[in-house]
Amino acid sequence: MDTTRVFAGDCTAVHDRADRSEHRGRVIVVVKPDNTVLVHDAEGYQPVAWITRAEVVACEREVGRIVAKDGDERLRILVHDEDGFARYPTSAAGVPVGECPDCGDELVREGGAVSCIGCGDRYGLPTGATVRDDYCDDCGLPRIRVERGVPLDLCLDRSCDPLVEAVREEFDRAWTCPDCGSDLRILRRGGLLVGCDDYPDCETSYSFPAGVAVDTCDCGLPVFQTPSGRRCLDATCSVPRPAEAAGPAD
Repeated sequence: MDTTRVFAGDCTAVHDRADRSEHRGRVIVVVKPDNTVLVHDAEGYQPVAWITRAEVVACEREVGRIVAKDGDERLRILVHDEDGFARYPTSAAGVPVGECPDCGDELVREGGAVSCIGCGDRYGLPTGATVRDDYCDDCGLPRIRVERGVPLDLCLDRSCDPLVEAVREEFDRAWTCPDCGSDLRILRRGGLLVGCDDYPDCETSYSFPAGVAVDTCDCGLPVFQTPSGRRCLDATCSVPRPAEAAGPAD
C-alpha cells in the first residue's frame, strides 16, 4: 500500500521555476506517493505552492527541510517549528464496483484500472471496458464486458480469462489478408493485433479496434462500429463504404 507523508508546522516554502515565490506560515505539507508536493495554508482549496510528480523528493526532518526537484524547477520547504508528522496509507479513489475477494475491502474504478482500497491489488482494464454486477466463478472478481468484434464477458483478472483467447476463439482465421490472400490470425504483440498467417513473407497487420464488427468494407476487411464512429479494420483504408459512396438520396 502506498503512503502519503503529512507535515504540519511553521514553514517557509520557496518555489524556484520561471519566477521565484516565497510563502511563510503555519501550513500543511502533503507529499503524495507519486512525488507531488502540496503546501496548503488556512484559506481555500488552492495550495500556496506545489510541484507535480517531481523527479526527486528528499524529506530531511533532522535538519527541517523538504526539497522537491523536477528539471529546473525546485520547491524548498524550510521547517522552523514542526507541529506534527505522520504517514498514512493512500489508495486511488474511484467509483465503487464490487468487493475484493482477497481482503473483503472495496474495489473502485479509477481511469483505466480497478484497484482495491484495502490491499492495493490493481487490475488494468481493456479500452472501452465496462464493469458488470456479476462475479467470476473461479476467482471472485467482478466480470467485465469488452467489445472486440462482438461483446465479450470476461473476468477482470486477465490471467484468469485472457482477452486474446476470447477474441481468437471468435475471429482467428475469420478474415483474409487483402495483400496475399492468406488467413488473418489473432495475435498478441504488445497489443491485440490481426496479422497475416504468411508472416514474415507478408507483414500485413492491423490493430484490433474497440467495437463491434457490423459490415464488410469494399476492400474486403470488416467494418467496426466504434465509440468514435464506423471504421474499417485497416485504419488507413481509403475505400468508401457503400453508404458513404452513394451520396445523398434524390
